[in-house]
Amino acid sequence: MCICVNCHFVDQCITYHAVETQHQQPHLTDTPTFEPQQPTINVNIRNSAEVIEMEWDVVGCASFKEEVGKWSRLRPGELVPT
Repeated sequence: MCICVNCHFVDQCITYHAVETQHQQPHLTDTPTFEPQQPTINVNIRNSAEVIEMEWDVVGCASFKEEVGKWSRLRPGELVPT
């Protein structure tokens, strides 16, 4: 699971914005301004018939500042991305 969903900076983060793009999800902001330090992204690749699926998750970041439930408060009623 992406640690960004519980990060204070999720709605301002350039890296999370890129992850949203990879997942073809709506952006929390169109103009992120926060440049995180040393983000680590895991990319899981799954082959299904003729389709290749990629799952991007930020699993580490030197700028991570925990704010439990931040993403959920920004998108009330939506399922938290996994």
